Parts: sequence; C-alpha cells; structure tokens
Amino acid sequence: MPVKVSIIGAGNWGSAIAKIIGQNIQKSIKFDPVINMWVFEETVNGRKLSDLINQDHENVKYLPGHKLPHNVVAVPNVKEAANGADILIFVIPHQFIPKICDDLKGHVKTGAIGISLIKGIDEGPGGLKLISDIIREKLKIEVSVLMGANIANEVADEMFCETTIGCKNPASGKLYKELMQTPQFRISVVDDCDTVELCGALKNVVAVGAGFCDGLGYGDNTKAAVIRLGLMEMIAFAKVFCKGPVSIETFLESCGVADLITTCYGGRNRKVAEAFAYGGKSIAELEKEMLHGQKLQGPQTSAEVYKILKQKKMVDKFPLFVNIYLICYQGKSVKELITCLQNHPHHM
Repeated sequence: MPVKVSIIGAGNWGSAIAKIIGQNIQKSIKFDPVINMWVFEETVNGRKLSDLINQDHENVKYLPGHKLPHNVVAVPNVKEAANGADILIFVIPHQFIPKICDDLKGHVKTGAIGISLIKGIDEGPGGLKLISDIIREKLKIEVSVLMGANIANEVADEMFCETTIGCKNPASGKLYKELMQTPQFRISVVDDCDTVELCGALKNVVAVGAGFCDGLGYGDNTKAAVIRLGLMEMIAFAKVFCKGPVSIETFLESCGVADLITTCYGGRNRKVAEAFAYGGKSIAELEKEMLHGQKLQGPQTSAEVYKILKQKKMVDKFPLFVNIYLICYQGKSVKELITCLQNHPHHM
C-alpha cells in the first residue's frame, strides 16, 4: 500500500513544504500521489482560500507567486484532511495545536506517525511542554520534528538550504528524508529531538532581541553579542529543561546556529521587533499591520519562557530571554536591552 501523506496547515511554511513534497511524490511509487493539505478557511479577494488553491494552484495569501503542484489538494475540514494518512505533517502556529489535536482525536489512522515543523513551546505543570509532547499525548502517535534555517519564501524559490530532523526511530527518519529531501533542501537526521525542537522555538526569542538592536540603530557587533549571548542562554535552557541528554553538537546543526543567524538577520520576528523599537505601537498591532495574517512566534514564546522560568525560580539565570519578554509585554524600555547585555552574567 502506498504511504499517504497529509499536511496540517497551509500558511507560508506549510505551503512551501507542500510544494517540495508534492513534487517529490510525483516521482515516487512509495507514496500515495495525492496530498491533502488542511486549510484554515478564509475569504481572500471574495473567494474561499481552499477554492483558490484547488483551482489556481497558488496560495495567494501566504505564498504568493508560487504554483503548488496539482496533487496538493486543499481541504478545509481537518478530520477529512487527516483521514487515512500514514504521515501527518504539522505546520501551524503553535498556539493552535492543542485545539487541532483535540479535533483530530479518534480520527487518526492506527500506526500513523507525525512530524512537527512548529516552532514554539508551551508551559505545562512540570515546567516546559514541547509542541511534539502535546501532539504525542493527545493523538498517541510517534512524533518527530523538523527545524532549520528555512525562511519559507527562499525554500519555495528553491534557493539551497539545509534542515535538521530530530527523530528517535531510524526507519521514520529515512522515510521523512525520502519524502522531503531535494538537491536544494538537504536534510540531516539526528536523534536529539528535544534539543532540535527547543532550538526552533528559542531562536525566535533571540531574533526579537536582534530586531530591537536594529531598531535602536546599533551595528553588527551589538547584534553579534545578542546572537552569542542568546545561543548561550539557549544551550543553558536546553540543559535545564530537556528530559534526555543534550548534545552540544546539535547546536552546530542547521536547527541551531544556522537557524539562529538567519532568523536574526531575516525573518518576521526580527522585522516586527525592529518596528516595535521605533515606538508607538504594540506587538499585537504590528503583527496585524505587517504580517497579513501570519503569526509571530518570538514574543509569545518569550512569554511562555518567562512563565516557565518564574515557575522554576530561575528568572535571574536568563536575563536576555527575560528582558525581551519584559520589553515586549511589560512596558520596559527597549533601550534597557543594552543595559542587559552590558551586565550579562557571562561578563561578570
């Protein structure tokens, strides 16, 4: 039986990965030729988004200018989209995952596996809760993760890039690589899943700090300090909160330092944070104004991180993460970011 693939999510990154998978599947006999892609239904230019994708083969709202393969079928009902799937690819903003998993409960094929491309974390009673944990617990399936220096529009433009899959099951890792790797999109598979996933979430927080630097008019040296101190805090956070051992080598994969750098120089978190530093508008207003329906992950992740650190009485150990949260949501002056860098414990 051919392996059936469903993509849960049709935003910017969901559409870019659908383009890769749609093209790869056309050349393979291992996979079912049709991919269902769940679309959050909305009206765009007077038409339903699902109709636009199925008739014009383009997601004009989230990935304009890119044709999607004809075997990618937009489905507005999430249960219908996941029906019969052997592989579920989750690629929606992290704040929506609990509800989507609740909707899917009891509608997932026995033996199905999942992979999360979602960059974010949640706060649980024990402190940190990974998005893959939420999917695993709610749907009772094996879940891997994919994270890397993958700005969606560049991936869709077929510019060369790398990515990292965190997967404990070698057979699943091989299958995902077959499904998604192309000459332009190269994949490394590692088994340190939790670290891979944490990198994907935390680098967005650091990118907010990088955007503040840009908005304040500081140069590359200052931004390099934000990136380095941010990386130090990412490693320290992983060592405290990951359930298993943390391999420092994972931070040298695409999901680590490469994704951190690209997000601090490109990406929506940096862009919105720069605008925020100019003053006058809240994060929520800028998200609405600048991102046309896309969701911002960095500020929200900083709020989750702050709650987790507060719960564990570790706020003073992660000054960069904490100050980014306080600037975004608690009215602390953006100029205080520099004071935070000057007095960072790594210099004491």
